[in-house]
Amino acid sequence: MCAQLLIDTETLNTLPDRELASGVAEVVKLGLVRDAPFFEWQEKNMAAILAREPNALIYAIKRSCENKAEVVAQDEREGDLRATLNLGHTFGHAIETGTGYGEWLHGEAVAAGTAMAADMSYRLGWIDESMQKRTLDILEKAKLPVAPPKGMTVEKFKNIMALDKKVADGLLRLVLLKGPLGGCVFTGEYDRKALDETLRAFCDN
Repeated sequence: MCAQLLIDTETLNTLPDRELASGVAEVVKLGLVRDAPFFEWQEKNMAAILAREPNALIYAIKRSCENKAEVVAQDEREGDLRATLNLGHTFGHAIETGTGYGEWLHGEAVAAGTAMAADMSYRLGWIDESMQKRTLDILEKAKLPVAPPKGMTVEKFKNIMALDKKVADGLLRLVLLKGPLGGCVFTGEYDRKALDETLRAFCDN
């Protein structure tokens, strides 16, 4: 286990705005899957993060590291708990693969994937409409995409996701939001109709 972590936050001032926003997608994810107070703080402070205000950046990084460390300490062998840190990543990886790596930044693809995961969670009845809206709102505040790019079809998503490492016994397991803010599940037990509906809602065809 890492005993100490040193981060030079001044380095963030060298990043283009798009790269900074891409990193923020992973910060948003942590609030959604395990830290409701952190998410609520982000809702109030997203403008400060994007403006690179030192105190906001320091807190966002500190709390993100604490969350990741807590998960890794409880799940050193990368089991289901650590898998919950992959919210939005299955849809996101499909976007990265489908568009060609480098077209979209990783965080941009994860943001769109998070929006899709929230949509599917709502269709399953696992979160309410207000939680879905808050997810979209914070991603938009972070100046991140909330839908995949043109050209991503239902068939393309399905073909790519079928090869995802989280497929087990023929079932695609997903990280989905469930319950109050900060709650999620990593599961292959969900109504496939909801996945189909989400893909049709977000894709060209």
